[in-house]
Amino acid sequence: MNEALNEIRELAAHFAATRLRPGARRWDQERAFDPDLFPELRELGFGGLLVPEAQGGFGLGAPTLVAVIEEMACGEPAVALLLGAGEALAAGLSGTPAGDVLSDVASGRTPVWTQVSHEARHAPTLRAARDGGHWRLDGSASWVLDGGPGGLLPLVAETDPGPGLFLVPVETAGMHVGDRLDTLGLRAARFVTVALDGVRVPATALVADATHVGGALVRCETFERLVAAAVAAGIARAALEHARDYAATREQFGRRLRHFEGMRVKLADMATRVAAARALVAAAAEDPQPAAAAQAKVLASEFAMRVTTDAVQIFGGYGYMRDYPVEKLMREAKATELLMGTNDALRTLVVNAMYAN
Repeated sequence: MNEALNEIRELAAHFAATRLRPGARRWDQERAFDPDLFPELRELGFGGLLVPEAQGGFGLGAPTLVAVIEEMACGEPAVALLLGAGEALAAGLSGTPAGDVLSDVASGRTPVWTQVSHEARHAPTLRAARDGGHWRLDGSASWVLDGGPGGLLPLVAETDPGPGLFLVPVETAGMHVGDRLDTLGLRAARFVTVALDGVRVPATALVADATHVGGALVRCETFERLVAAAVAAGIARAALEHARDYAATREQFGRRLRHFEGMRVKLADMATRVAAARALVAAAAEDPQPAAAAQAKVLASEFAMRVTTDAVQIFGGYGYMRDYPVEKLMREAKATELLMGTNDALRTLVVNAMYAN
């Protein structure tokens, strides 16, 4: 790691340990973050990591992004997911006419909303028709992650020449945000369905037409999967840390759990899975490609599910209680297997890439 990456990782780790982890249980119960949380993140410079310096960002690469996301996920995975959404959009918009919005995204002036189901994104129920110098959008988008007031929502809609990518302000007339979905994990984040009824947007809202939408989505989804993989690695790491510390203090039959052979094997396997997930995510970030990002997301999310389940087992009955942190991590690990493309769908992508040449 270079010095700059180390510094930003340490800053993210400190924020996660001192600001996120202490509030995680309460946010999960209340299903809401503290109102000043994201302004604090912006003041510390967490935003616009991938946005070029000329447009108000830091111009850093994917390795820095996944390092920050992993550290944040160790504190509160929903925060990491929201941070990553804006970064993935920045990657997708590179080379499109919408590059001028990146400064607003980097500064936090324009929060990013994200459709976290890639399957729904690629089977759009939205239609876009020309309406004078505007586009008119009708339909709906499911599994949308609410990025905050005044946000921007990237949407794929069918046009006469083919699908196009639109950037739609969520407060546009005709946009109807549905009730919050009641999710198993990531409960501090708000997931909704958005209905569009005659939403009129300017011609410039189409940022990638049928000719260019494929490339924009590939870039965006590659980084979304890297973010999901880093979130999963952070969840797994947090679960391992909790299990390690619990096994070091909890006693049975006059011995601490860490001294039982079966417990030592379990902890060693958990540590190995966490190390493997982190290594694959870091390797994929060095040269972000669709298949590599998909592999990292599949491995990290499935290892996160296994590690968090083992952590619950180590805590025993306490692990099943909301008073202890590992049951929350297990709920959130499951989400990483589903969002940003289900693992079964991503396995198809990986195999297709194997035979592409």
